[in-house]
Amino acid sequence: MTQDPATSGPLKLGLIGDNIAASRSPLLHRLAGRQNGMDVSYNRLVPKDLGLGFEEVFALAQREHYRGTNITYPYKERVTAHVAIDDPLVRGMGAVNTVIFGESTPKGYNTDYSGFMAAYRRVRGDEAPGAVLMIGTGGVGRAVAFGLIGLGATELRLVDRDRVKAEIMAEAVRKAAPGMKVSLWDKAEEAASGVSGLVNCTPVGMVGYEGTPVAAEAMQGAQWAFDAVYTPADTQFLSDASAAGLSIISGWELFFYQGVHAWKLFSGKPLDEDSLRHDLIHTGETA
Repeated sequence: MTQDPATSGPLKLGLIGDNIAASRSPLLHRLAGRQNGMDVSYNRLVPKDLGLGFEEVFALAQREHYRGTNITYPYKERVTAHVAIDDPLVRGMGAVNTVIFGESTPKGYNTDYSGFMAAYRRVRGDEAPGAVLMIGTGGVGRAVAFGLIGLGATELRLVDRDRVKAEIMAEAVRKAAPGMKVSLWDKAEEAASGVSGLVNCTPVGMVGYEGTPVAAEAMQGAQWAFDAVYTPADTQFLSDASAAGLSIISGWELFFYQGVHAWKLFSGKPLDEDSLRHDLIHTGETA
């Protein structure tokens, strides 16, 4: 039986991924622990830095009694082979970003999916997403696509250099939402014509991957834009969208809410979200 993390000593958490040196997740979870009077450790586990493969790092975390780990790029789809997934929507999504250890088989969840929906509603309330262009169909793209299903999007246009990956995601979305129109496009600028929402789920715009996935002039006529990139928060993609008059949903909001939802899975403890948001933005602590 899994121990109650509130009574079993320090809460040991981690993040498995590549290029995560700038992640603020360690700070988010330590601040969440502080709110609840809990000692929280949150370690970055980078396979190449440890000289191990992903599966070896995953097994290491389980063996060393981590309560759970977050999973980020590029392992969100790969980890699904190693966890039990109770939620049929997450199974259909084929991507996991939060794992809980303690049972015989680790349990997989996706708080990117729920976090995106919360971020969208914070900015746009009950307004429907309408037709949406999504650039990038990897792990976070899958979560956002299923979030768009939950929000009632009517159409999804997919653009990815990896056509096979885009086709696999399109099929998953069609299966989960038969009433949604799903199509594949080669060029983002052409796919942007007539949509309400523009979504970037590629690394373009991250530190080290400067640029934008779609030309600024193609944004005219859209209503809102979301960028999964949150380091930096003010990407060229979002700056161009803001200049074009679109409502902006920052990747920072997805980061915040996926972390809030992951914390509840890790600990079962409540959070003062406004206080956590303030502390994350204004604290001088390093992650």
